[in-house]
Amino acid sequence: MNETRKTRVLLVDDHMAIRMGLMTAINDALDMEVVADVEDGQEAIAAYRKYQPDVVVLDLRMQGMSGVQTLHALRAEFGAVRVLVYSNYARGEEVYQAIKAGAAGFVVKEMALDRLLEAIRVVNSGGQYIPEQVAARIAERLLAGLSPREMEVLKLLAKGLSNKEIATQLGLVVGTIKIYVANIFNKLGVSDRTQALVTAVKRGIIDIE
Repeated sequence: MNETRKTRVLLVDDHMAIRMGLMTAINDALDMEVVADVEDGQEAIAAYRKYQPDVVVLDLRMQGMSGVQTLHALRAEFGAVRVLVYSNYARGEEVYQAIKAGAAGFVVKEMALDRLLEAIRVVNSGGQYIPEQVAARIAERLLAGLSPREMEVLKLLAKGLSNKEIATQLGLVVGTIKIYVANIFNKLGVSDRTQALVTAVKRGIIDIE
């Protein structure tokens, strides 16, 4: 009697303890197995090339290549690779960028491991796995409607830069920066920088380190 083929999983996370915990949970499941575990984006690309896994479980924040950069690189070389993001962070902008880059699912690390196993099964079957709380973050990011340049300006505002400093960094004139800042205030429904940053953080649009 032939055994049912197991879903082959590649783990990508720069914390060994997390990889070991995930490996145990996945290998204990009857329908999936870890074929490789690596700690960064470059190793992920090499491991995918070697093992051709069914699903990649990918952390967003790693040393060197970020999760989103790794996702772009995987899709550029391997096409329709199935990637499930597994991260501590569910900020709207990060989730949005991951999904935009082609992630098929997103699981927050605080969720039970059963949710991760469920997500692997859904993604492997060709579906998308976006929990309600993550979907809400994406919706908030989309509703903000900030352009890429406005996002750049907002992130620099969060670093405490003045309009003049932002203009210098982006190679623009101060008047243009003032227009971007006014647009940001309008889209976020606020009237000053402090309110803009508080609102942006609450809605997961930016993350202040």
